[in-house]
Amino acid sequence: MSTNNLARVGLLLGTVIVGLLFGAVGHAFGDDGLSAGETVYVPVYSHIYVAIKGHPFDLAISLSIRNTDLTEPITVLSVAYYDSNGKLVRKYLEKPSEIKPLASADFFVSETDTAGGFGASFLVRWKSTKKVNQPIIEGVMAGTKSGQGISFTSRGRAIREKSD
Repeated sequence: MSTNNLARVGLLLGTVIVGLLFGAVGHAFGDDGLSAGETVYVPVYSHIYVAIKGHPFDLAISLSIRNTDLTEPITVLSVAYYDSNGKLVRKYLEKPSEIKPLASADFFVSETDTAGGFGASFLVRWKSTKKVNQPIIEGVMAGTKSGQGISFTSRGRAIREKSD
């Protein structure tokens, strides 16, 4: 095969690979990366296990909901906190709450509240009147004990489209 033909094959393969990568990204977030609502599952931890004996290290949890759309608000329909067994621990909203463009809302679980356990989670339902950029919804866990601190985040994942 000539050098010219090898270059063409390489270009074709590169184009196919890039197309597949962008296709996978587009598919993961919907065809246009926009949504009019979802139910989002966020794994969080009210404690983790540390040291050789696996002692629980209690953590505070902040749930952050960030509207990433530049022009449109989103409405948070519900925020529910579940324990390791999937049992509802607490609901956080009495009524739907609007988050303006580029604004955020947060919900807190105290470090002393260990009801959620190691496998705790939040379910967040949101909607918008138009298709918008999907919000970033994540849990931020942090704790301190005897001068030692730990913190980490956990990103939510949409488990259902159109959360009415």
